[in-house]
Amino acid sequence: MKDLFEEIFLTIRANKQRTFLTGFSIAWGIFMLIILLGAGNGLQNGMMQGFNYMSKNSMSIHPGVTSMPYKGLQKGRRLQLKQNDADFLKTHLKNIAEFSAVYQKWSISLIRGKDVVSTSMSGVEPGYEVMRNLIISSGRFVNNTDNRESRKVIVIHSKTAGVLFPNENSIGQYVQINQVPFQIVGIYEEEGGGGNRQPEVYIPLNTAYTIFNPDKNVSNISFTVTGVNNSEESEIYTKEVRQLLAQRLQFDPEDTNALWIHDNLSSYMQAQTIFNGIALFVWIIGIGTLIAGIVGVSNIMLITVKERTHEFGIRKALGATPRSILRLVVVESLTITTMFGYIGLLLGIGLTEGVASILAKTGQAATDKPEIFVNPTVDLGVVLAATAILILAGAIAGYIPAKRAVNVKPIEALQHK
Repeated sequence: MKDLFEEIFLTIRANKQRTFLTGFSIAWGIFMLIILLGAGNGLQNGMMQGFNYMSKNSMSIHPGVTSMPYKGLQKGRRLQLKQNDADFLKTHLKNIAEFSAVYQKWSISLIRGKDVVSTSMSGVEPGYEVMRNLIISSGRFVNNTDNRESRKVIVIHSKTAGVLFPNENSIGQYVQINQVPFQIVGIYEEEGGGGNRQPEVYIPLNTAYTIFNPDKNVSNISFTVTGVNNSEESEIYTKEVRQLLAQRLQFDPEDTNALWIHDNLSSYMQAQTIFNGIALFVWIIGIGTLIAGIVGVSNIMLITVKERTHEFGIRKALGATPRSILRLVVVESLTITTMFGYIGLLLGIGLTEGVASILAKTGQAATDKPEIFVNPTVDLGVVLAATAILILAGAIAGYIPAKRAVNVKPIEALQHK
């Protein structure tokens, strides 16, 4: 085997320029495949961060305006959800995991001494942090006791805490909303940062009713569902929710404007379908580029076989078996393909990892900016697949010329110059 590789490298060294140009096409093909896949992953990761706002199996219901008449009631009615509507849904819906009615106040001033932060506030029930994928970095979220006793407690974002309590521990401290003091019991983070907006604050739902909303109007109802695994099942479940509320609130079940139901699972799966299509397109383009390199390797091996026909004739005359000649040509093809392919593979991985590192540092330095391109790297499975493609490509590129070399008769080969 050592003699075989020595002979192969002597042949490669004798044809440096031709081997380099052919090998470059292989390296470029695998390099572009890795770059395209990394770019596709980066775009997908960035876009999918938008779905981290809520759990992927979550739904939220928002009241709207009727666009159809119903049982003598004219269109154009603005619906209003109330706490008893939320209680009704919680009782009648199946497969509910987490559930919370939500009351939102879009513009409030959070005050601590002379410092003021303008933000929004949500009154929520325990478990809402699970639906919203909130990361409690310090303290806790609102609990059942807070809600039952209408305690004046609040959970704020670390960004807000940094403004109101620089270099201080904010847990246990007090802030004011409409001159009402609230004790901070928790600090939270959000995946991907809070974007350009000021992150909202959370208080117990019953506290929000007592201080801000005695009519117990509900801004939206959010919940997570178990046992719904695809967009078709999710669509069926959404229709059941709409029909339940249509009977209660008196609107046409077909009137989608009356009630807006955001189905995060269905939206997530639709986005996944789009990105799967993009990934397929990227693979087609990348493999097409790689095939061009494979054709180049095959061509150079055909030229090599033609130039070495006389040599192969002598080998056969001296007793060389067809298998040994076949192995020589195929291994030479595999060597060129694998060597240059791994150069392209390493360069591609190095570039994507470098870009990912730069983006990560940039993102950490500016967490208030939304990220649309995140971690543009390829996983181990793709690297292994690329390796398999390289080996297969090298074998295919060498086999046809090798077969031609094996089929040359010794007498004809000896006469060839």
